[in-house]
Amino acid sequence: MAHKKPYLPQKICTTCQRPFSWRKKWEACWDEVKYCSERCRRTSVKQAPNA
Repeated sequence: MAHKKPYLPQKICTTCQRPFSWRKKWEACWDEVKYCSERCRRTSVKQAPNA
């Protein structure tokens, strides 16, 4: 069975370097989305040097 939504845009997560697809909850802010999950977002914040 083929995937039902093959036309959704994708990005690469800046933390884990894996591709992730557009989600309805990101509809209004897709351009600002950088991470595939909350876990990657938290991990990225922990790894960032303190300024």
